[in-house]
Amino acid sequence: MAAVKPISNEPSFRKSVDLMFDRAVGLMDLPPGLKEKIRVCNATYTVRFGVRLRGEIRTFTGYRSVHSEHMEPVKGGIRYSMAVNQDEVEALAALMTYKCALVEAPFGGSKGGLCIDPREWDEHEMERITRRFAYELIKRDMINPAQNVPAPDMGTGEREMAWIADQYARMNTTDINARACVTGKPLHAGGIAGRVEATGRGVQYALREFFRHPEDAKAAGLSPTLEGKRVIVQGLGNVGYHAARFLSEEDGAKITAVIEHDGGLVDPDGLDPEDIRQWIAVHGGVTGYPGAQYVERGEVLLEAECDILIPAALEGVINLSNARRIRAPLIIEAANGPITSGADEILREAGTVIVPDMYANAGGVTVSYFEWVKNLSHIRFGRMQRRQEESRHQLIVDELERLSADQGTGWKLSPGFKEKYLRGAGELELVRSGLDDTMREAYQSMREVWHGREDVSDLRVAAYLVAIERVAQSYKAKGL
Repeated sequence: MAAVKPISNEPSFRKSVDLMFDRAVGLMDLPPGLKEKIRVCNATYTVRFGVRLRGEIRTFTGYRSVHSEHMEPVKGGIRYSMAVNQDEVEALAALMTYKCALVEAPFGGSKGGLCIDPREWDEHEMERITRRFAYELIKRDMINPAQNVPAPDMGTGEREMAWIADQYARMNTTDINARACVTGKPLHAGGIAGRVEATGRGVQYALREFFRHPEDAKAAGLSPTLEGKRVIVQGLGNVGYHAARFLSEEDGAKITAVIEHDGGLVDPDGLDPEDIRQWIAVHGGVTGYPGAQYVERGEVLLEAECDILIPAALEGVINLSNARRIRAPLIIEAANGPITSGADEILREAGTVIVPDMYANAGGVTVSYFEWVKNLSHIRFGRMQRRQEESRHQLIVDELERLSADQGTGWKLSPGFKEKYLRGAGELELVRSGLDDTMREAYQSMREVWHGREDVSDLRVAAYLVAIERVAQSYKAKGL
């Protein structure tokens, strides 16, 4: 997805985050010094390193920013993109601070980025670049299981995290917790079941929780159910794909449009995210896809009529240039910062309900937290209790069947019940359960502020108020 061109009077992503922060702290009674401490980025490390590739030395520029150390380690992804710059990384680090506080993951906020186009390099070249980038950060403790724990982001995934984890282990051969230096690893390299789907799954759980409250759905002018809702997804990467797939397969929503870097697809009867994903994997985009109407300028579909709009790719895709034409009554920010502060104001005045990014896409950091805990505990979730659960359930089923036989009632368990009831929770089930609980609790904390304070009119300010208050309490506990 091509980077969004800035509008002359549009604030930058970094400025948008600061403006939204200012809106919230203006409603809080915090000392000015503490407000500034929470707002500013603690430190940003810039690294420029050379790697010999294709017969010459190529120099790359990378960043690792630490926004807040009110809790440690700090947490945040590493993205690979030609658009990476210091301001963007610092803005994303700030969002990580507030996101972790909102979902009560015990981390400060951090973020990293490398200015590179991964498509220009072969896999073995990407490994050399990634390992050298990791080396530069590791030797300065910018990657460390007790201090700074990266994760995947745009342009990175399990592969890059496995390389970083291995590089850390090579440089810290006696660290028994070496695998906890990074999350989002493959399962066979210390990862956790459910991490790849986590952010998209979190979007689904966030929407489910929103629609559990008729009052909230009514605020968006929608009926309190996901069944039949028309959904437009911008960006069918890891997050957008999983969100679209789960919403259509499990909740009965209809994906009526998909927007990608080379255009968009439309079908009022509903698209198949899995089929489109497979097409993109082979052809590199949606151009030529035979199962839907193709729209060359995909961005215009952001303005199409729908019930739920899910921007799931880049920041700033909804801005001053198109905000007044957005017709979705409910927007859930699966990406970081997809709505600029100016567009946010326009949408709020129009009555659009926005489920903010710091909550909506927190599934990734939540399951990363579970993976970090798994790595530190050195045991797979469910390993100790799964069979014990099955044994206890078997006792109940056996007793019910015995009572039925003794009384001659001919009563039988419903088909499939026995198998489902007897199955103990494995790692994936426990991860999904923990993520669902986290998304519900975080929404409740926002909702209480949203509906409980007359000076709070939207979920974004409510989320910032909850998060900033928690960060402030952490700093106060440290004596600041």
